[in-house]
Amino acid sequence: MAAHSDNAPLFLADHVALDFLNTVMQVNGQPQDLWQSDDDVLAWLARAELATPGETVSWPAGTLLHEARRLREIIRTLVAQKKAGEKLQPEALNAFLATIPACKQLHAGETLHIVKVYVSNNPARLLAPVAELAASLLVDPHGELIRTCEHPDCTLWFYDRTKSHRRRWCSMALCGNRAKVARFRQQQK
Repeated sequence: MAAHSDNAPLFLADHVALDFLNTVMQVNGQPQDLWQSDDDVLAWLARAELATPGETVSWPAGTLLHEARRLREIIRTLVAQKKAGEKLQPEALNAFLATIPACKQLHAGETLHIVKVYVSNNPARLLAPVAELAASLLVDPHGELIRTCEHPDCTLWFYDRTKSHRRRWCSMALCGNRAKVARFRQQQK
């Protein structure tokens, strides 16, 4: 994948759990983890609209980063198992989900609705929506729509929501265009 100008996470997978995986990407041919601090994870969660921007945390520095990376690898393993047609080994994700106490509450705003409230004060509270979305992705009967980019230098995942289900690239603007340019150059030789 081409170097991403500011090395900011890309949101192009059409599924938040896959965007979560895509926080490790190829930059100049080398895997790069776009999370280097708790603040990086908090910024990603805010950009994914899963946390409030500027949310404060009350645990030791690096704890959220560690838990996010651990959850990311759990999800990556399970998605790879699903894509390979293997029997899923959900114990690690289930153990993570078990650490997230939550309850539903009635919220009276402009309209009356129910909201899910995470009641713990640990990093899992912030990562809970991602873990739940990953579990939903894994039970999705359309697992064939979970794909990796076909560009040989790209490792990004996406969920193919196109009408024809023929999406091949993480993004036409990135890898799709690079493939077209490479094909054109090959034809010119």
